[in-house]
Amino acid sequence: MTTYPKSPKEMTKGMSYFPRMVDKIRLHSRGELHEDYRDNLGAPRTLDGACCNFLRVNYADLRERVLQGGTDEDILEWCFENGRRLNEGDLFVWNAFSSKLGWRDSFAARLEQRKKEHSITDRNDVLTMSDFIDFDEGRSPEATKTA
Repeated sequence: MTTYPKSPKEMTKGMSYFPRMVDKIRLHSRGELHEDYRDNLGAPRTLDGACCNFLRVNYADLRERVLQGGTDEDILEWCFENGRRLNEGDLFVWNAFSSKLGWRDSFAARLEQRKKEHSITDRNDVLTMSDFIDFDEGRSPEATKTA
C-alpha cells in the first residue's frame, strides 16, 4: 500500500514543508511512499532540494539522519546543528516562499499545467503548489490552512 506524505502546509518548530520532506523519507524507506514522489526525492529543483539548500544540509545526509529515528523536531535540530540555525526572519522568508510557490513566479506555468491536467482551472482556491498538492492528495483546503 502506498501513502501520501503530510501536507506541505504542516510545520515543525515554525518551519513549513519540513515535516512533509521528512515524512517522504520515512515512507520511502518502508516502501510506502506513493509512486508519484519516488523519482524526485531530494532533487535540486523541488521543494525537497530547496528546503535542504535553505537549511544548508545535504539531502543524502538528512536521509541518513531521518532513518536513524527521532521526531521531526529532533531532526530539524540536527539540521540546525549541521547546516545553519534559522532565526525568525529566515523562517518568515522560507514560509513565504514555500507557501506561495506557484503564485506569480517561475512555477506558475507548471501549476496551471497541473490544474489543466486535473480539469480544475476554474478552482480559485488552488493558487499555489501547496494548494494543488493538498487538492491532489485529497485534503480539503479548509483542513490545511495555516494560521
